[in-house]
Amino acid sequence: MTSSADFLAQTTSRLERIAALADEGGLDRATTLLADSIAAGGIVHVFGTGHSEAFAMEVAGRAGGLIPTNKIALRDLVLRGGEDRSLLGSSLLERDPQIAEKLWALVPASPQDVIVIASNSGVNGSIVGFALQAKEQGHPVIAVTSLQHTAAVEPKHPSGQRLSEIADVVIDNLAPYGDTTLEVAGLGVGAVSSLTAAFIAQLLTLGTVEKLAQSSEPPVYISANTPGGHERNLQLEAVYGDRLIRGA
Repeated sequence: MTSSADFLAQTTSRLERIAALADEGGLDRATTLLADSIAAGGIVHVFGTGHSEAFAMEVAGRAGGLIPTNKIALRDLVLRGGEDRSLLGSSLLERDPQIAEKLWALVPASPQDVIVIASNSGVNGSIVGFALQAKEQGHPVIAVTSLQHTAAVEPKHPSGQRLSEIADVVIDNLAPYGDTTLEVAGLGVGAVSSLTAAFIAQLLTLGTVEKLAQSSEPPVYISANTPGGHERNLQLEAVYGDRLIRGA
């Protein structure tokens, strides 16, 4: 019988491997790119579709997170891009490679900005297309993906490329093929990619803040639900003006 201990073991073993990677300097290339960008006045734009949107939420606009960060989502095409809301009615939208150019047009990107993209499969058309748009504009791309899964499936972008083949830095979220870690009644359960990706997001933030702190006070959010927190955050956000995307 599958127990919570089984899933705990599957999860913690992966988190421990990721932590060891970070301790050995395996995330240093990524955190250096992020710190250098922010030190130069840049913004970190984070994109994920489906459950990988949770990774972007873990990086951008949260307490303990970096202020110069933007969460990019497919719904931006409707909320900020003028597309009809019916566009969001299909779960297949993330596979559409034509969407990437329209979505990229909504990103308030400056030359010093970095793009971070999370995708467990790393093969959907919008993800790959967005990464290609970023590279064409000269931005470094950091990818968080499952190397095991992406190697086992065919790319859905006309270029035939995977996110992991485009990015400057690739971080393996250690999720297995299909994402699930356990089996019940012949069915895969115990998806782990969201948990490992959230851990990676926090490690990237920690590493970036540590680097920035060597020369200045890092621009970090405090909880808006603490006395003076909201006012302080607004003051720091104002430094970046309309380059930050914020909303409900």
